[in-house]
Amino acid sequence: MKTKLAIAFLNVFWLFGSVLSAIGQAAETPPIRYFMQPESVKGSDTPYGNNPAVGHYVQADDAKIYYEVYGKGQPIFVFHGGGVGTPYEMGSIIDRLRTDHQVVVVSTRGHGRSEIGHKPLTYEQKADDMIAVMRKVTDAPASIIGFSDGAYTAYKVAAMYPEAVERVAAIGAGTLHPGFFTAGTLNVADMEKIDKAFIEQQKRIMPEPERLQEFWTDYMNFWSQMNVGAEVFGAIRCPVLLIAGDEDDHAPIATMMEAHQMIPDSRLCIVPKSWHTAFLDNFEVTWAAMTPFLHADIKDLQPSRKVEYNAHYHYRE
Repeated sequence: MKTKLAIAFLNVFWLFGSVLSAIGQAAETPPIRYFMQPESVKGSDTPYGNNPAVGHYVQADDAKIYYEVYGKGQPIFVFHGGGVGTPYEMGSIIDRLRTDHQVVVVSTRGHGRSEIGHKPLTYEQKADDMIAVMRKVTDAPASIIGFSDGAYTAYKVAAMYPEAVERVAAIGAGTLHPGFFTAGTLNVADMEKIDKAFIEQQKRIMPEPERLQEFWTDYMNFWSQMNVGAEVFGAIRCPVLLIAGDEDDHAPIATMMEAHQMIPDSRLCIVPKSWHTAFLDNFEVTWAAMTPFLHADIKDLQPSRKVEYNAHYHYRE
């Protein structure tokens, strides 16, 4: 009898200790954040990109790609920005979308919980990673919301796999020519000086944190050689909504206008007083542009008329 009581006591003691340990670990782990998130700004209550309770993996060639699923309804895939980008940065959009859609939040290769793999980065690889996730979730054409790197990936998915994409909302991604981005400009030590808490957070999440600098070096070499123009844009057949901040130096308005002219079925929204992260700088205008586009019946989405440059117009100072 005494032995049984002793075992029961030890089990209770062990369980109590485990609970205290879990509480202690939770207290030591700060809430998730996006890069350079201001202290005065509250992010989403959901740790998008680091929520294993709703997380899944799919094998895409040589890497496992991580994604999370929220809500019910027509699927919308969300592709975040690159480099220091995370799904959490798009939390304000995801929070609203999941009330009446199934929202699939993808961590792109080398970001968050997704693996880096060992093959060279290519534009086709980025599209293949995303199509692997999309086909795992649905057989029907789906909507994609992409920001920056995620928007360029969405373009490539739409061009390579037109049957899989119903519409694309692209934020901060215009025409791109080799040399616009410079190789070797993403350095872990430099980013730690800007936002150490974020870099430490990402290293905790990553499967191979020791390879972060290796990945960033390859990543920026890849982007420094990227050329996105008529070949990609002209192959996109689905409706596309282009969104850019008027102060965006990563995707200047001129490049967005060029993309708008090249994409057969496109419309363009320039968000005032906004940088690259237009959805963070001026969420209400960004959301107001996205809502009717995402909810419209596909047959009712008519492209904006392409207005040719008027050769007789001359700017007068």
